[in-house]
Amino acid sequence: MRRLLAALAGLALVGALAFWLLTAPQPLEDAAVAQGPGDPAKGARLFHSGGCASCHAGKGAKGDDRLKLGGGAALDTPFGSFQPPNISPGPDGIGGWSLADFDNAMRRGVAPDGRHYYPAFPYTSYARMRPGDVADLFAFLNTLPAVAGKPAEGAIAFPFNIRRGIGLWKRLYLDPAPVVALPAGAPAQLQLGQYLVEGPGHCSECHTPRDQFGGPDKTKWLAGAPDPEGKGRVPNITPGRLGWSAAEIADYLKTGFTPDYDSVGGTMVEVQANMAHLSDADRAAIAAYLKAVPAAK
Repeated sequence: MRRLLAALAGLALVGALAFWLLTAPQPLEDAAVAQGPGDPAKGARLFHSGGCASCHAGKGAKGDDRLKLGGGAALDTPFGSFQPPNISPGPDGIGGWSLADFDNAMRRGVAPDGRHYYPAFPYTSYARMRPGDVADLFAFLNTLPAVAGKPAEGAIAFPFNIRRGIGLWKRLYLDPAPVVALPAGAPAQLQLGQYLVEGPGHCSECHTPRDQFGGPDKTKWLAGAPDPEGKGRVPNITPGRLGWSAAEIADYLKTGFTPDYDSVGGTMVEVQANMAHLSDADRAAIAAYLKAVPAAK
């Protein structure tokens, strides 16, 4: 019996050590970290394409208040309630962060203190961003008003509150490679659209269904999904279901009006408001990519 107990204890110790190693945060190598200084003017484009204000500004914020990023409304999901933090440049936000801290948060989901971020923060998409764009975004955020105060922590149930376990989740789902294989020599517009949609625009975070572990099902890329907050469905935006032309998609992102003169609704209101700040060329590129992705039911 003593030998059996000793063997079980040894197995438990080995298992615990393996779990600790496999779940360790994996920050970027020094050579891969974004280099500054970034360009704030270019960073504004990334700010809008990434929809930063939609989560980090106050609920219902308008005008200049959308630049006050003290933390927005909580995101309620089957895994728990996740609270967007203060990301303003003040002491209660990211004021003490280095560019390396910010880059590791964006592209690896690792906090400055070494903890994993939960993937309610869409770093699985931001992982596809270019280091220079991350530096530009960081430069822009540092031009915004500092906001005092930190939002309350979210409420996450067991076992999802074991943050270290996110390391295993990342091994399955954190991949900086493009999702859709574009043809060799694809036009620059199509490549730009892929970058904006799959990277900073993180469209898949809502429009792609998730599996039982909360990871994106890439076999149904952009094919629609249950609303993450349980309020109906997010639509299929692949060519098989979205019958709009590329010009109609681009115009919708600019004006908020559909080809049949309906208007944008639901959580897409925030997305469209962000996309309206982009250039016509960026919106046309997004539309070109959405017309090129594989159709899915």
